[in-house]
Order: sequence, then C-alpha cells, then structure tokens
Amino acid sequence: MNNKILGSILIIAGTTIGAGMLALPVASAGLGLIGSLVVITLMWALMAYTALLMLEIHQYAPASATLNTLSKEILGPRGQMVSVVAMLFLFYSLCAAYISGGGEQFNAKLVQVGWIGQGSIAGTVLFTLVIAGVVSWGTGKVDTLNRGLFALKIVAMFTALFVLAPEVSRVHLTEMPLEQGLFWAALPVVFTSFGFHGSIPSIVRYLDNNTKALRTAVLLGSALPLVIYLIWQSISLGVLGQHVLLSNPGLAPMISALSATTAFAQLGNAISIFADLALATSFLGVSLGLFDFLGDTLRRKANATGRIQTALVTFIPPFLFAVLYPNGFITALGFAAVALVILAVVLPVAMTYRIRKTRTEYAIYKVKGGSPALLLCLLAGLTVATAQFLLV
Repeated sequence: MNNKILGSILIIAGTTIGAGMLALPVASAGLGLIGSLVVITLMWALMAYTALLMLEIHQYAPASATLNTLSKEILGPRGQMVSVVAMLFLFYSLCAAYISGGGEQFNAKLVQVGWIGQGSIAGTVLFTLVIAGVVSWGTGKVDTLNRGLFALKIVAMFTALFVLAPEVSRVHLTEMPLEQGLFWAALPVVFTSFGFHGSIPSIVRYLDNNTKALRTAVLLGSALPLVIYLIWQSISLGVLGQHVLLSNPGLAPMISALSATTAFAQLGNAISIFADLALATSFLGVSLGLFDFLGDTLRRKANATGRIQTALVTFIPPFLFAVLYPNGFITALGFAAVALVILAVVLPVAMTYRIRKTRTEYAIYKVKGGSPALLLCLLAGLTVATAQFLLV
C-alpha cells in the first residue's frame, strides 16, 4: 500500500477515534448490546457514505479546494455562509474540548511529578503549543506524529481490552433495552464519534485528489474505528452492564468501575494513556482541518508568516475558551452534533444533488444510490439533529 494512503488512513482513523469512543458505552448502554451495535453501525454507514459523496464532489475542483470554496462554487454565497458558520462552530467547539480535556489531563500528570502546582495552566499551554507547532508545519508532519501516537494508542487500548475480555458476562450481553427515549439520547454522541469529514480536504490535497486512493483511505480509515468501537462497546457493556454504566456517567467513574473488575493494577493507567492519546490524535486531525479551512478562507499565504497568522487564528480562540470556561465546552459539544449534521450530511447531499444536475462532464467516480440514497441520508441527518434538540 502506498505510504501516503496508509498515512491518510491513520489520520482519518486517528481523527475519528477520540474521547467520543470512551463516551459510547455510557451514552448507548440503555439500548442493550444488539441495539447499541446496530446504532453504531448505522451511524458509520451514514458518515462513510457522505464522505464518499465529498470525494465525488472534489473531482470537479482543484486538489486545494476546501469545503468553503466548494460550497461557494456549487451552492453560491448562501451555501458558503452556512458552511462557514457551521464549520467554525464545530471545529472551534471540538478544539476547545480537546484543549480543555487534554490540558486537564496533562496538568494532572505534571502536578503528580511535581513540575507545576495545582491550578496552573502550564500543561494546557504546553499541550496547545505542541499541537499548534505540528499542525503549522504541515500535513506531512501531522502524518508522521500521528502514526506514532496512533500506534501507542492502539497498544494501550488493546492492552485494556485484552485484560477486560475475560471479565465479560453473558448476562450483561443479553440485557434488553431499558427505555425507548434512550435511543434519542444515544444518536448525537454516536454520530459525532464518526466525525472525520473536516479532515477530508486536507487528505484530498495530501493524495493529490487521486479518487481511487481517497476512496481506499476513507473506507478503511472509517472502518477501523467502527471495528474498534464494536469491540469496545461489547467488552465494556459485557463487563459492567447497563445499570453500572448508566449510574457512572462520567469518564473517570467509568474507568474506576472498569479497573475494579480485574486484579490488573495498571488497567486504569492503560485506559488513561489511551484517553490522552485519543485526545491528542483527534486534536491533530480536527485542528489540521480548521487550520487549512481558515488559511483558505482568509487567503493566507503558505509561507512562514502566513502559516503563523493562520495558527494564531486557529488556536487562540479555543485556547481562551478552554481556559476561561473549563467546563463550558461540554454544552458546546452537545450542539456540535447539529453543526456536524450540516457539514457532514446536509451540505454534501445538497452539493452532490446540485452538481449531478448541473455538471454534464464525465465523472471518474460516482457514488451509487442516486437520489433515493441522498434523501435517505438527509432524513437520517435531520433525525440526529432533532434528537439533540429533544435533549435540550
């Protein structure tokens, strides 16, 4: 396999597998094992399909095109405005979440070794500067760092899964759904856990708009998180059961509950390391997409001065939000699902429909399904957005 294709697969997978994975068992526990696995698989199918729609659209544009330029060219100024607002809301809220979560964990570790005192934000500053430096350097550097972090993340994750697997109870695996309303509560979290679309323009540029290579990267890059999510969901639900997961809705309580099920003392550390690396790789992918989007929107040059200017606009707003409102990102993340519906479902469907009607030139690649599949995707996306509003 081409080295760049492999790197692109890992960037997509690394962007997808983040802190959202750790929230899946709690968010969907009430559905039971079969119900939760079905919802996870359906959300993956929706997001993978709309990602392929993006590849179809990119055939009609230069490799350097972002969602901003695509929406303007295909849907006009109003479509561009919708994409800009949704993109900024989604990316900034996600970056604020990753800075806040990653910085908090980094601060805690620095406090443990005595390098900083309680209440310091030095870890948050350092975490942000490292990621900002790598992203500003370019996609190739993100690829290199992401490969190392992704490998470590997979080792930590499978260590935890290997230790937990023998503790799975068949009784927990056969538990039935508790309430119908829990289905709606699970949808936005599961949907957002497959949010990698913001990194697609960067991958298109990295692979020189090679449709065949891009299709491989998207399908394998999104299928890898799907397999991992299904395994993680089965083991965590099989070990703890519905009632324990629903009564421990936070990440720390869930880690403690999982650690208490086995004599392996380092299980908590393994899960903690995985959480750290999941945040880092997700932050890399999301901030890379935001960086390229802002660079294109603000028309910054690719030289050192232009990239520094883009980096400041990319990282300072979410950093300030994370520092000033350390818990405020949780609310923003809930509505991030709505912005993601617009970016990952509504806009790709609308642009694909428009371009199929207005462009008569030959397309190398066209996603199957026709207008019925586009309508089905749109309805599924609106269902996710409605579910989020019902939770408010």
